Amino acid sequence: MFSKEKDFEIVKHGVESILKINYVGKENFPSIEDNGIVMRDVVKRIIQTPSITKVILIHNKNYEYNFEQVEILKEIGIIFTKLSKQKELFTAGQLINKDEECVKLFFSRYAYLQNTIIKDLTADPVGCYVKLKRKYRDYKFDKTYNQDKCSEVDSKYENALSYVISQLETISIIKKLKDNLSGHQVGSRQVYKDFISSNIKPNFIYTTLLKRIPVEAKELDSYHLQDCKVTIFQMDNEAYNLYHITPLEFTLSEDKYNILNLAKEVISEHRPESSDFIDPTRLREVFFNISKDLIEEIAEFRNVSLKQSEITDLSNILIRYTVGFGLVETLLEDEHVQDISINSPANKTPIFITHGIYEDCKTNIIPEQDEVDGWASRLRMISGKPFDASNPILDTEIETPHARARVSAVGKPLNPYGIGFSFRRHRDKPWTLALFVKNNMITAEAAGLLSFIIDGARTMLIAGTRGSGKSSVLTAMMVEIMRKYRIITIEDTLEIPTLQFSDLGFNIQSLSVTSALSTSKDGMSADMGIRSTLRLGDSCLIVGEVRSTEAIALYEAMRVGALANVVGGTIHGDSPFGVYDRLVNDLGVPNTSFKATDLIIVANPVKSSDGLHRVRRVTSITEIRKKWEKDPSLENGFGDLMKYDSMTDRLEITDELMNGESDLLKAIGSNVKQWAGNWDAIWDNIMLRAKVKQLQVDYSIKYDCHDILEAKPIIEINDQFHKISERVNEDYGVLDSTKIYDEFEQWFRHYIQSFKENLK
Repeated sequence: MFSKEKDFEIVKHGVESILKINYVGKENFPSIEDNGIVMRDVVKRIIQTPSITKVILIHNKNYEYNFEQVEILKEIGIIFTKLSKQKELFTAGQLINKDEECVKLFFSRYAYLQNTIIKDLTADPVGCYVKLKRKYRDYKFDKTYNQDKCSEVDSKYENALSYVISQLETISIIKKLKDNLSGHQVGSRQVYKDFISSNIKPNFIYTTLLKRIPVEAKELDSYHLQDCKVTIFQMDNEAYNLYHITPLEFTLSEDKYNILNLAKEVISEHRPESSDFIDPTRLREVFFNISKDLIEEIAEFRNVSLKQSEITDLSNILIRYTVGFGLVETLLEDEHVQDISINSPANKTPIFITHGIYEDCKTNIIPEQDEVDGWASRLRMISGKPFDASNPILDTEIETPHARARVSAVGKPLNPYGIGFSFRRHRDKPWTLALFVKNNMITAEAAGLLSFIIDGARTMLIAGTRGSGKSSVLTAMMVEIMRKYRIITIEDTLEIPTLQFSDLGFNIQSLSVTSALSTSKDGMSADMGIRSTLRLGDSCLIVGEVRSTEAIALYEAMRVGALANVVGGTIHGDSPFGVYDRLVNDLGVPNTSFKATDLIIVANPVKSSDGLHRVRRVTSITEIRKKWEKDPSLENGFGDLMKYDSMTDRLEITDELMNGESDLLKAIGSNVKQWAGNWDAIWDNIMLRAKVKQLQVDYSIKYDCHDILEAKPIIEINDQFHKISERVNEDYGVLDSTKIYDEFEQWFRHYIQSFKENLK
């Protein structure tokens, strides 16, 4: 690192030139804004190497100053260098009047000017400016200065003072402060803190945390995660908000920092092998126990008293930065965070997130190259997939102590500037239709319609753009499948929470296949995975995303073996015709095979008129009619059941649905004795389901019990709805919607009260 002769070094890191100065064991605290001696030291180093773009002062923590702050210091260095070279300002050689008294007067005045510049300019430019301004004022108003005998000295001195002051006023700090320095106390460092402020980074962490909050920022919200404070700021001059975090690891005492520094050095000698990442949860447990013992030993050796809770906190931090994903894990801990974007090159831009409430946000986190490289290595080991120049795309999933996430990484040569990441946080629990109703993504009528279609065991595709909520809609539809049916899921990247579905009592089997984008020959292709499900018995088939050749296999499954059960999946597309066009013209599904699709649900983000906000909405529910030959868009092949109306911000029932012009719903009804040929009975049951979904939402508000809309209780509620329907049918010989609703409402009132009591 640093040689014995030098306490600084200049490191090249990509396009950056970083000045590192070692302050370990030195008397001065490493803070440019707080310490004039440190400022002078840094400015002089910058004068010697003007190409410097970042400054890091090394102590028990690293104190980092970014490009903008280095530019301010460069301005000071440039003015100092310029004035230092103008020797004529400070020499008496050019005086015409060589009178001894005048020469002595010249040197007495110029000694002050020269000493002030040399002593103060690089250490306290504001103080230097204030001193000289006050000296100039005193000179102008003190009559004893004006001596006819030495008028030449007076004139030169006035010009020199004026010139130096004008040069100082070109420094951006002084330019902004010069009209507000009345009464300024020379030597005060407070004025620098609005312009220069270090980003503090513990030595054991590669990520930089920007601690400074812009002056114009307005606080919108704040809340706490497990060991981190989150504050959301609205920015005056930005289209996005600032997501500002203060994690525990950036607020520790010096003793704890020192313990963690030493612990990381020791634990880095026990690097996990690739095989260890097969079970990341087990790996964390092993390293947590090692870390805990190690921290206890170091604390005892250094005579530092730690509580068990503090040892646990330090162990968790150590794991996060050794076998984990650093502050990405902290972001994933926040259930409001939906997407995390990390762009290349490292060190340049902060991490961006999509927040469930405050939408697009910039964070105060800037990862460094070493951290980015470490994440790529861990993803490679966790996934067992290649990630190199021949395979520059990696899709996988991770599980942290607080969240599951899908990860996409893009490297060179596809990404010319390094490695970029996209983390998609999965919701801790599956979405439900009732939650969508409460969040205005769908209406109660739409929830009733979809519930009816799921019970009718139809084939469906959920379409939309990236981030539109396709996977969320798919999991909500899966919650509606009765648990007596087996479900098989097929995914190349595991997004469907199959383990959570299994815990909820579903008969579910997950199959993992290779990505269509992967060049690896390992694993089974998606189309072979779909064909293999036909050998696994009678099952509902759920495809995570239809991307490539598996589309043909999916339609084979729909046509030859899976029509007795729900078949569903997601696909990129912004309309029913867009789905048809992609499947038939891009992916090669035969025209006639596309008719095996019964329903297309389109989910898309809807933007506000100012373009600054967006909300997720289901924008259409469309059935695919069967009586067309070549082009469904020209031959009335698409039948819209519900369409989004931007004026009402609702998914509205179409005239076609209201008038019973739905072949799909009639086909479902034909399998039930009481509904066959009776549109009114079909519609009555759909509206009954809508009323039941709305009741769930209304009662969740009335009884202040949001959790009642989560998957676990909703599954029990759905089961009870079917049992009540069956009982009413047996008792009265008809599916009387009024009796079903009344009995359900009575049962649900008691259920939610009991459910709420159990939460206490």
